[in-house]
Amino acid sequence: MEQVKALLGDESPREACGVFGIFAPGRNVAPIVVDGLHALQHRGQESAGMAVSDGNAMVVMKDMGLVSQVFNDYKIAGLVGHVAIGHTRYSTAGSSSWHNAQPMYRNAGGTQFALGHNGNLTNVEELAASIGMLPGMATSDSDLMAELLNRELERGAPYANGESQVLVEALERVLLRLQGAFSLVLADRECLIGVRDPNGFRPLCLGRLDDGWVLASETPALDIAGAHFVREVEPGELVVIGADGCTSRRPWPPERVQPKLCIFEFVYLARPDSRLYGQELHAARVRMGELLAEQASVAADMVVGIPDSGIPAAEGYSRRSRVPFGHGLVKNRYIGRTFIDPEPGKRAVGVRRKLNPLREAIAGKRLVVVDDSIVRGTTTRAIVSMLREAGASEVHLRISSPPYRWPCYFGLDTGTRAELIAADLEVGEVCDYVGADSLAYLSLDALKRATGVPGAGFCDACLTGEYPVPVPIRPNTPQRARAGGRGTPVPAPARQ
Repeated sequence: MEQVKALLGDESPREACGVFGIFAPGRNVAPIVVDGLHALQHRGQESAGMAVSDGNAMVVMKDMGLVSQVFNDYKIAGLVGHVAIGHTRYSTAGSSSWHNAQPMYRNAGGTQFALGHNGNLTNVEELAASIGMLPGMATSDSDLMAELLNRELERGAPYANGESQVLVEALERVLLRLQGAFSLVLADRECLIGVRDPNGFRPLCLGRLDDGWVLASETPALDIAGAHFVREVEPGELVVIGADGCTSRRPWPPERVQPKLCIFEFVYLARPDSRLYGQELHAARVRMGELLAEQASVAADMVVGIPDSGIPAAEGYSRRSRVPFGHGLVKNRYIGRTFIDPEPGKRAVGVRRKLNPLREAIAGKRLVVVDDSIVRGTTTRAIVSMLREAGASEVHLRISSPPYRWPCYFGLDTGTRAELIAADLEVGEVCDYVGADSLAYLSLDALKRATGVPGAGFCDACLTGEYPVPVPIRPNTPQRARAGGRGTPVPAPARQ
């Protein structure tokens, strides 16, 4: 991963994103794209953008900030067309700029196209070298993909079969060179294209309008666009939507296609009202809590979920354990996700800004506190400390996923392995570090059963270290000397 960042000239982490696309002849689709991006705002809070075509020319608008900050009624009114794609990018610390906002746009000899990407390529160095790019010339792997496609078009045939057909054929040649995770939406002046990598690491679904089609990272974006869900775009599939309807192509050989949807889409990333593998995620998260209660019950007075993603599992834990469910923390809805901030001090401050305890509800009580994961541990430690300060007599942590031990190379950034607290500590040591009275994780087998589709195919490399495809740097063995390891123990917070 560090080689990838160095090559791109960008020290900021890669991130998960949201993509949206629409083809609706006779309609002005920009307002629908904005609605769709609002539904995907949780997947990206750094920047937002849109590319729109009226069949003659393409206009791109993108900027830093939330969807509501980038687009207003005045700006939307200037975006006219019936084909469009949109993108939301995850907020990260470090270098972030307008140049990394998406969609990425190119004009290759008259072929205008825009590209939006969710995921992360793992062979960036090889790809950049293949076209003679020096380090820093590509600002991101998404920018590199756009440049690869641009160069393929520049040396391709003229538009004997139509501009869109040339774009699709050039795209197929580029796709076969890519490794890693990429759910893509593309548009030229005439058509909309959706692509999912042969492992399907990141989601992408297809919806139908009365007069068109919609592509989106998650099903709630279809709902807000007024489209009904048709199906998920399959791993290794390229969908082309144009005047002739929706057609499917398969660029990769069958043996290369192996579904490996990120299991953390079920645990945390996707909205609870999203559907993946035919399952509604809220129900799956409730089942995670039920199985967690079966595996790790404890005497307590109240079950509390960490808002928002921990609440369904807390409800399930309460239901199965018969310990009453209650609300112990209030969330500030205007603060973004904090786990991705690489500076521990900022994460701790972010927790205080984001969550506040209900003191009368938790004072003197033995709490079971349910969350979806522990990544670096700093956020969890701050929450436990906050609950104790508010008067909780005991804090028992229950996590609705297994220990997060390995870095993700496929679109979700949680730091290097040295930054992952469970990579080098046993469960009891993690418990001591975060200051809890007890700590238990859901087993991997139970997590897969909770999804409702245990045999459907998941990437669980962050939990097992077993990566489905080659990664840039094979993770090292645990480094005991980092903070929190046995070499330099970090004291647990004082228990009050």
